[in-house]
Formats: sequence, C-alpha cells, structure tokens
Amino acid sequence: MKLVDLSVPIANGLHCDPPLTAPHVIYQDHQKGAEEMQIAFEGLKPEHLPDGIGWATEKITLNTHSGTHMDAPWHYGPIMNRETEEKRALTIDEIPLDWCIGSLIVLDCTDLAEGYVLEPSDIDVKLNAMGHSLNYRDIVCVHTTAPKYFGTVEYRDHGVGVGKAGTLHLLRQGVRVVGTDAWSWDAPFSITGEKWKQSLRDKKPNTSIIWEGHFAGIERGYCQLEKLVNLDKVPRIGATIYCFPIKIAGASAGWVRAVASVPDT
Repeated sequence: MKLVDLSVPIANGLHCDPPLTAPHVIYQDHQKGAEEMQIAFEGLKPEHLPDGIGWATEKITLNTHSGTHMDAPWHYGPIMNRETEEKRALTIDEIPLDWCIGSLIVLDCTDLAEGYVLEPSDIDVKLNAMGHSLNYRDIVCVHTTAPKYFGTVEYRDHGVGVGKAGTLHLLRQGVRVVGTDAWSWDAPFSITGEKWKQSLRDKKPNTSIIWEGHFAGIERGYCQLEKLVNLDKVPRIGATIYCFPIKIAGASAGWVRAVASVPDT
C-alpha cells in the first residue's frame, strides 16, 4: 500500500487565501524554549539542558477555512436536510467519523474551461467514462487546474465548480463528503462575480449562481474538502481516502490531513 498526502501545508507567505483568512505562523526556536523551561522549572539553567537548548514551539493564527480543511453543514446555513427531514445543521465536531473514510473517486476536470460549473450530466459523463457507478459513501473529489497556481494570488481564480444541481445529484446517490483541489467547491468567485454583475446590468439578478454548490447543503447535509493536492497522483478509482477533521467545538470547518491509500499493483 502506498500513502499519498492530499493536503497542503499551513505556511507563511502563501497567497492562496484572502488576507483576512491567510495563516500566520510564529516560530519559537530552541533558545527561546530554554528560556521558557527556566520559567517552568525553578532554578533551571541552560547548562542543565542538552547543549543548552530547550523545546521548539510555534504559535499560529489562522481561520478554520485556511489550508486543507473540511466544511461542515453549519458553514452553509443553520439548517440541513430540508429535502427530507429538516434539522439543525451539523458543526464540524458532530460529523460522523464514518463519513471521513471512503472510496476515493477522482473526477478529472482539467479539460474544462476555467470557471465551468458542473451539472449532473457532466458528472455522469465523467463517471461513465471511468466505468463507475457511485456507491454509498463514496468520496468524490474534483481535480482541476488550480493546483498549478497554488501559493500565488492566482490560485483563487482557477478551477471549476460544482453547481447546486450537480452537488445534489451526488448527495442523492449516498455521497456525504466531496472535495476539490481548487480554493472552493463553487466556481472561482472572480468568474461568478462577473456573471453576477452582468445579470445586474441586464436587470435580471441571477441569485441562483451565488455560492450555489455550498447552498445545496441546506437541502441535504454534506461535507466538502477544499484545497486538496496531488489528486493527479492517485488512481481515479481504487484508492481509499482518510479525511478526519480537527474537532473544534461548534465550528463551521476543521483542518484536515487528508491522505489516500493506494493498493500496491
């Protein structure tokens, strides 16, 4: 079995997120650690420590949607499952653990135009070309062109999205977790924003295009992984993905170290 890391790092200097959600890491070295240990242990001196140094630590400021993360239904709205039996939307600490392990199904969408929005028929064409019918709790991830731009401000403007109809099409077949290697499950905001402005100019505001993939979660609760990587390093069918989110009480998302296991051939 080969393990493939599907997660991006939490790091300074990456320009993938807007400034308000960009992570900031402060590194404290072993010399600083020695000073802290002297506070913790009265009478301790540097010569009492191996090579006069102590622990290394880091302080991090980040958003729950920074880096590779999982969105919970609470992110999309306060309720979910309106299609079946409406109830309060789950927060990230309430996500069933068995949602977070599943067969990884990769839809290669690098052939589609930037900002394209996948509809149910597009998903079916991709699945049929792979010879795969969705199974309960498959985890479907969309591979886009966005990873080529990771680490730059252009990252947020690349990739494709999945529309409300396409998302519901997956959920109605038993999918509970989806993912993308783009910044968002929806099409890039910059591209959707231009469509929105044109609809205003036409005096026909098209509200249906705003965050449509996410808002599908109001109809059927689901989770989505965003900012994945290395989807081109795993088979389109046959791998297993593990994507447990950090348990943050009452939160709309949690960071994930997503990993795929690929059977030896």
